[in-house]
Amino acid sequence: MKNNETSRNKESNPKVVMLGIGLDNKDGHTRITKGDNFYLAGGSEETHGRMTETVIKVNEKLQSKGKKLDEVSPDEFTDILLESSR
Repeated sequence: MKNNETSRNKESNPKVVMLGIGLDNKDGHTRITKGDNFYLAGGSEETHGRMTETVIKVNEKLQSKGKKLDEVSPDEFTDILLESSR
């Protein structure tokens, strides 16, 4: 029974994160940036920088709305992401 209880606990409290993966790295550097609600890996220096800038802006917009990532709908997240990536 303990395994079932553990599975249910994980399902009822999922961790919501933004995941960014850059595939254009040709310089051999390994770039990884982690935060409370995001994980970014790979990419050229420019791509990784842009991903980092975008997740920071998303977090700022969430904070200004008084919300956490797991509190926004997929549509609201998409709107915030599009605003933040401009």
